[in-house]
Amino acid sequence: MTQGSNTHTAVFGGGCFWCLEAVFEQIRGVQAVTSGYCGGHLPDPTYEAVCSGRSGHVEVVRVEYDPDQIGYRDLVEVFFAIHDPTTPNRQGNDVGPQYRSAIVCNDAQQRSIALEVIEELREAAVFAAPIVTELLDATRFYPAETYHQGYFRGHETQPYCAYVVAPKLAKFRKKFASLLR
Repeated sequence: MTQGSNTHTAVFGGGCFWCLEAVFEQIRGVQAVTSGYCGGHLPDPTYEAVCSGRSGHVEVVRVEYDPDQIGYRDLVEVFFAIHDPTTPNRQGNDVGPQYRSAIVCNDAQQRSIALEVIEELREAAVFAAPIVTELLDATRFYPAETYHQGYFRGHETQPYCAYVVAPKLAKFRKKFASLLR
């Protein structure tokens, strides 16, 4: 989905949105990252409703990017490198359907690229277990509450950030140094 003349949008869910947001904000060509919710049946969900596991939503990040600086495929590859796409409804100690691995596809091209990357990962046996990442059709994106936006930047020493987010960010920086701002 194109936002402006040179801005495209990608949406990923892979555990807590704080982890994903902290990584995608570091990528060259990414113009904005917004934490939020997609895929549920409740209109205007709150964090509490999503965390109940009954709203059907996934915690996601909406990544607005310049395709002249970073490709969608690159973003998908980063996504698969920074979370475990083999664990249904969980990432580490974060458990519940809101933490499932999902890519919200805005069009057929995004779906095709995501399927291609998944197939390449399967063929290369990158993961010991099957990939369970859902490919969802674009649905309404609900921005998360203001206090969730840019959370890692403002709370780096908070225990969850220090012990969960920071290591993912370090892994990303090492593996994808060429994509850093």
